[in-house]
Amino acid sequence: MATYYTPKSRERDDRYLVSVEEYAHYQRNGYLIVKGLVSKEDIAELYELAEKTRNQNKNPGINFGGDDPLSEEFKQATRVHMLSRKEPAAERGMLNPRILDVTEALIGPDVYAVQSMMFLNPPGRGGQGWHQDACYIKTHPDTLIGAWIALEDADEENGCLWVVPGSNHEPIYPPAEIGGGNVHALDAFSNLNSVSNVSHLDDEVNTLSKVVANYPPPISVPLQPGDVLFFHSHLLHRSYPNKTTDRFRRSYVCHYCNARSWVPWDHDGFEGDSGNYRQILARGRTHLPYAEPVFGTEVYLYEGDDADGSSVSMMGMDNGMMMPVVQKK
Repeated sequence: MATYYTPKSRERDDRYLVSVEEYAHYQRNGYLIVKGLVSKEDIAELYELAEKTRNQNKNPGINFGGDDPLSEEFKQATRVHMLSRKEPAAERGMLNPRILDVTEALIGPDVYAVQSMMFLNPPGRGGQGWHQDACYIKTHPDTLIGAWIALEDADEENGCLWVVPGSNHEPIYPPAEIGGGNVHALDAFSNLNSVSNVSHLDDEVNTLSKVVANYPPPISVPLQPGDVLFFHSHLLHRSYPNKTTDRFRRSYVCHYCNARSWVPWDHDGFEGDSGNYRQILARGRTHLPYAEPVFGTEVYLYEGDDADGSSVSMMGMDNGMMMPVVQKK
């Protein structure tokens, strides 16, 4: 028997309430900028972690293949994955309640925290060509969302993000060289052609640029510290290498999905066919396996009582309609 579930966002003094206009903008355009969402104190903690990460030794022995456009960036440790599993500050950043407030409204009410990435992008480095995030992190149902947190000024000179508004309505174009299953059912489209060299900086090589060409010119997304860009996992987006000689572009990027989605993914590898048990339940509830915060960061989960003996079933009425009927055990 099914049970009633009336989700409710938890009251907090500094809770961010998403407006209807913000929600509509995200759904229509595939992205939403929330200025000053993260406090100066929280940004300072993440910035300090970025500096700690930068000053550590480069990642030894990482090899993603000579043709992978990101191989050198990982080798040089200009981007580091899953610090949230190793550093308390990174976990707090990924589970920042104000970021989850927005995420909860856009894809919730049940939210998994799936991935974290620290980007450093020193002068002359960084950048990633046109891509769609759900190509890399697949969820079923397809509910992935990204949150790009600026730790310092990000502009066109030091490599801010560029987006194609409205391209979130595109399907995920399957790259021939990236495995791990598909977002869409096989053979569900008549003309969903595969693409090649996704994420490559050269638009002549990265064939997703042909899809980008169907839209008005992409727009840059300059941000200041504490600003957060939320973006749909189908949105076509990219960045360019840092063109400055004396500035970094430090940012912290996290991914979330609805916690009712099956997640056949885990960054560190896993046993079996699902990585759900590694994903932190950050809001609401789920019928699927989940992880708790390793470092004890507070999360705001569903507080309803499912043990009151109530259940709801669908009953056929005389007029042929189905109506929910509450039953007490």
